[in-house]
Amino acid sequence: MKRVSVTDLQKMRDDGRRITMLTAYDYHTARLADEAGIPILLVGDSLGMVVLGYESTLPVTVDDMIHHGKAVVRGAQRAQVVVDMPFGSYQGGWEDAMRNAVRIMQETGAGSVKLEGGVRSAELVRRLVDAGIPVMGHVGLTPQSVNAFGGWKIQGKTPRDGVRVMADAKAIEEAGAYAVVLETVPAMLGAKITQQLRVPTIGIGAGPYCSGQVQVVHDLLGLDELKPKHARRFLQGGDLLRSAFATYREAVESGAFPTAAESHLLDEQVVRRIERMASYSFPTNMQHEGIDLEGALAESEAEG
Repeated sequence: MKRVSVTDLQKMRDDGRRITMLTAYDYHTARLADEAGIPILLVGDSLGMVVLGYESTLPVTVDDMIHHGKAVVRGAQRAQVVVDMPFGSYQGGWEDAMRNAVRIMQETGAGSVKLEGGVRSAELVRRLVDAGIPVMGHVGLTPQSVNAFGGWKIQGKTPRDGVRVMADAKAIEEAGAYAVVLETVPAMLGAKITQQLRVPTIGIGAGPYCSGQVQVVHDLLGLDELKPKHARRFLQGGDLLRSAFATYREAVESGAFPTAAESHLLDEQVVRRIERMASYSFPTNMQHEGIDLEGALAESEAEG
């Protein structure tokens, strides 16, 4: 099956078709999202918070990204898989960026990488693209710089800051990025940047006028207690899982699980041979909490 390419994404933008991107961190989620027709799967460094339990994305390593990236690539047969370059993998200069980007691409089999920053990251993007590595940019609220921003704050609220975000997006496009993520900026600013850029913009908390949208899968499925303003829960997954876990615990504690249906049975002749060989007698009454295993054995033998 042909994978979605960066040129396919550009054509979607040019044709006015909205682009859907979703984070994925494991094989099964990637497979299901791919089967649902999601064209871009992002192995985000957000895994540090929603999978590994860190308070921010900063502790995530290149090894973490490769580990999860491999799983997502195995699960997705069609989607463009993008892997985040984590904090520390490119801040040291273009040589660090090149080495880590090459390693991510080689070891995961992903189609592209994503890195944060606008004007300050433009030269890195240019060098990676010149080396044949497709790059998705990320401007506005960049989580790896959350400490510099003083927290998770909306970017571009003042004229001066708005101009800065616009300049960042333009610099990344001119450096050769095939798409730009706009995070947590006012909707009108997201619309203006989308108008000005020729490449797709992917919004997260940037309003409805971007070329596409991205969401963290845990937010979409309701698996996280936090509910960011930009997120919509399409499933109350946390409630469903909590209920299933509690029902399972109750079934184990009451003896209702497992039953004969979930047990592997032996026919009577094998049981007796084991007894003779091991000099051990199984209990004659094999009933347990009202479950007649002997009856189940007889039924099984009668069925052949």
